Amino acid sequence: MGTTSASAALTDPRTGLPRTAPPAADRRAVRATVSAARAAQPGWSGLTTGERSRRLLAFAALMEDNAEQYVAAEQAGTGKPRPEAVGEVAGGIDLVRFYAGAIRSDLTPGSGHRLPGRESWVRWEPLGVVAAIVPWNYPLMMAVWRFAPALAAGNTVVVKPAETTADSMLLAAQHARETLGPDVLTVLPGDRETGRSLVECQGVDAIAFTGSRTGGLDVVARAGLRRVSLELGGNCAAVVLPDAPEDTWERLTAAATYNAGQSCASPARVLTLRECYDRTVQELSDAMGRRRAGRDFGPLNNPDQARRFDGIVGASSAGIRQEAPVDTGDGETGGYWRPGLILADVPEDDPAVVEEVFGPVLTVQAVESVEDLVAAANGMPHALAASVWGRDTSAVLRLATRLDAGEVWVNCHLEQTGELPHGGRKESGHGTDMSVLALTEYQRPKTITVNVE
Repeated sequence: MGTTSASAALTDPRTGLPRTAPPAADRRAVRATVSAARAAQPGWSGLTTGERSRRLLAFAALMEDNAEQYVAAEQAGTGKPRPEAVGEVAGGIDLVRFYAGAIRSDLTPGSGHRLPGRESWVRWEPLGVVAAIVPWNYPLMMAVWRFAPALAAGNTVVVKPAETTADSMLLAAQHARETLGPDVLTVLPGDRETGRSLVECQGVDAIAFTGSRTGGLDVVARAGLRRVSLELGGNCAAVVLPDAPEDTWERLTAAATYNAGQSCASPARVLTLRECYDRTVQELSDAMGRRRAGRDFGPLNNPDQARRFDGIVGASSAGIRQEAPVDTGDGETGGYWRPGLILADVPEDDPAVVEEVFGPVLTVQAVESVEDLVAAANGMPHALAASVWGRDTSAVLRLATRLDAGEVWVNCHLEQTGELPHGGRKESGHGTDMSVLALTEYQRPKTITVNVE
């Protein structure tokens, strides 16, 4: 499939020690892989929806049979605790099964007698070859969010995983070849240049990108008129009202530290009214103090992310800092472990407030009114997700409808399922992941009208 270039040395997030990296695909390898995917696409899309469904179900079954290998692969690149990796692998397998069933449903707009003497109907056709460029925070799950609906819709897919976390997708490509057929789902490991080569390759019909705003803008600039789906992160508000449930603090800190806070939809900014600010700070500090990096959540992913985290947190002028201890349990002192952290008394322009920290941190801010809560929550350029916490059903639902975000939770956070859509607004990107709506991201409608007179 072409020559490869040497990849940068990788490290184990838990220890900081070097680990083996797959070679990075160069432009020649990219072109060869895309050409093979293009050659395979007519055969894949030519299958009936029932046959594509059966093959996807076989793929999911093979993944499930090898679930332990996927868990080990996820942990190798991310340092995730085993329970997180187990749950995410199971969720990815479930999503493949979801789309195997969803593609057999009729999502076409109503067809029939729309014009005098004519009959019309709509065909939904695949785009062709989809390039999916996915990040390191959820290596398998983010890839499944992209490739499962694209495959179900009849496209072939080339996945470019993050350089530090190619392990699980290389395994998935092997299992896809056995069940879906050659070149239907392929993987190109590599760095940013590999991703850029993939986006620029003219054999690619659409690009699905999950990552930073800077990376998304680069993709758009290189993609031209081809379809692009973007999920570009978040800086999510959690609006805490005075009558918040007693478990609010534990749930918020658990969501903020899940995957070491390296989730685009994690709660990041806690907003509350002045009247309950002191209690909110104290309760969150106590709850965060009970969470341990090493026991309850894993390390940051790589040295670049650790340096970025340290720079943002170090530059914060927070008046209150509550830091939880680190407890790796096995004496590990290397790696990229960072404690859970509460930052309070922070100004509106504080780096930890205005930037997506992407770590186990919650900032806490007080405002004077509900109107101020809405303004602060909606005042950031990101608009991916948010949550509202309170017992008054009318009050929380009114707030939920006013928050400008693609997904809003009430008295919970970071809870998702394949049946419900996920997507951002404003600088969090555009497009839909999950649910049957995601199928339309990877299809285009064709209207056919027949003169029956």
